[in-house]
Amino acid sequence: MGITVSVAVVEQPHIVKTEDIDLEDVKKFLAQNGFENTRRNDYYNNDLGVILEDLHDENVISSGQIPFFIYTVFYLTDKFYEPV
Repeated sequence: MGITVSVAVVEQPHIVKTEDIDLEDVKKFLAQNGFENTRRNDYYNNDLGVILEDLHDENVISSGQIPFFIYTVFYLTDKFYEPV
């Protein structure tokens, strides 16, 4: 059994935003990678058993036209742990 730790991240200096992200581009990118938009800014990949949430324009930034998923919430479902 692990320990759960909560921390607040107030700065992220590693990736510099070079342009605004278009959430429709994020939606297309995720769809190309097997993720289905379940509601607003939340996605699910049934094949992987991965849920991504909170993918709004402050949690996905663009640098050099590459999307970087920062501070998003993800969950692994039971399907994630099934043998391939």
